[in-house]
Amino acid sequence: MTIKPRVKKFRIRRGGVPEGPAVAEQTAPSGADGADTVADLEAISKEGLTGRQLRMARRVAHKQGLSVASDFDAVHQLRQAGIDPFQRHSVLELIAPDGKLPNGSSGRVQLPDTMQRNGDNLPVTGRSAVADRRAREITQIQRDIASRRRRKLALLFTRLSFFVFLPTFIVGWYFFTMATPMYATKSEIVIQQAESAGAAGLGGLFQGTSMATQQDSIAVQSYLASREAMLRLDRDHGFKAHFSDPAIDPIQRLPENASNEAAFKVYSKMVRISYDPTEGILRMEVIAADPAKSQEFAEALIGYAEEQVDQLTSRLRADQMQGARASYETAEARRATALAEWLAIQEEVQQIDPAGETAARTQQIGRLESERQRLELVLQSRLNVERPSEVQVQALRDQIANIDGLIAAMRDEMTSGAPGDTSQASRNTELRAAEENYTFQTVLVQQALTQMEAAQIEANRQVRYLSQSVKPIAPDEATYPRAFENALLSFFIFSGIYLMISLTASILREQVSS
Repeated sequence: MTIKPRVKKFRIRRGGVPEGPAVAEQTAPSGADGADTVADLEAISKEGLTGRQLRMARRVAHKQGLSVASDFDAVHQLRQAGIDPFQRHSVLELIAPDGKLPNGSSGRVQLPDTMQRNGDNLPVTGRSAVADRRAREITQIQRDIASRRRRKLALLFTRLSFFVFLPTFIVGWYFFTMATPMYATKSEIVIQQAESAGAAGLGGLFQGTSMATQQDSIAVQSYLASREAMLRLDRDHGFKAHFSDPAIDPIQRLPENASNEAAFKVYSKMVRISYDPTEGILRMEVIAADPAKSQEFAEALIGYAEEQVDQLTSRLRADQMQGARASYETAEARRATALAEWLAIQEEVQQIDPAGETAARTQQIGRLESERQRLELVLQSRLNVERPSEVQVQALRDQIANIDGLIAAMRDEMTSGAPGDTSQASRNTELRAAEENYTFQTVLVQQALTQMEAAQIEANRQVRYLSQSVKPIAPDEATYPRAFENALLSFFIFSGIYLMISLTASILREQVSS
């Protein structure tokens, strides 16, 4: 932004600029001096000055208080007064107030004269004092803004150094110089289920997949990450003693005689277990200050996991087998009792096969009846003669009567029995009932045996197997600490904390100020 200078304006009007002798005649005074003036004016008119230069000379002459008759006269009088009408400072006098230059000098140049070349004598090119003052104020404001910006940048760098750079340096120095090297042993285990050829339905759909053993895998993962596993590892392999070694740096070292809670915190950091549900794989990473100790801890934890897998299904398998075995033993005892009862009845009735005995008695009765029919035929033939023999007839009748009595006795023995004794039918019924009971108990024993075999198959199907897809092998180089990654992560963390605090402070300051 520029401000137009306030200067006096001159409006000099004239009809024209005479040249040559006409100018000399208009401006020439009388006498000898007049002749010299005319000659000077003629010489000036021959210099070929432009109209702008002549107007400028008239203005300078008017500013100097000279009375001139023409432009050439103005040039002539200014030269006689020792003023060069075309010099730069003479032109600047036209815009300086009260005929003085901005540096306080009168502006008149006496030729020849010596000019002091300093900052105060520099010409002013169209700016007033107000513009100069405003320019100085703007310059001062810019300097203040630059100074304030430098001061804020210095404060910002100080805060960043204190809250971000210094903590990051401390963390990096710890990881690069003080942190004890740690060795990580990695392993992968998978829990498998015994496949059954008779699996059908929804159970057959998930057979052999990770869904079938997902619950067992999660249970094993929870066990390995529990305090029970830590206490057992400490009891068997000295977990606390290893991490209480003075060779470990103070930050990672476990204090001597540490509590179980403190040891469990270290255990949670040094034993990392993850489960992949898509593949059904348990991944385990065991960290220790010694590679051999790391492998030892990993192998021990895998052994604990295998025992836990067996324990998860042992009760179910034992319950299934116990019920089936008890049913079989009961059925076997009942079968033995039925057999003993059958044998006792056979000994009591002195008969082994009731069906055979009945068949034999029936055959005897049939033979007797056949004999009686033959004798009756013989008797009838004897009676058909005119004079039968009474002796023979009576003998035949006696034989027939004896056979009828024998048949009746045998039938009575089979149905009602003798006095004080059981009948053949009763004995046959008892023997048949004992035999059927024994046969039934034998069938029950066979069913119980079949159930026990099915329970054995189901128990075998419930068995879980822990397989090591990646065996633990001790590393030959330190796995942790990852110094550069940890230092970079700490830088980002401290930067984020500082940024959040700064934003919160700015918001609060704005709220308070508003």
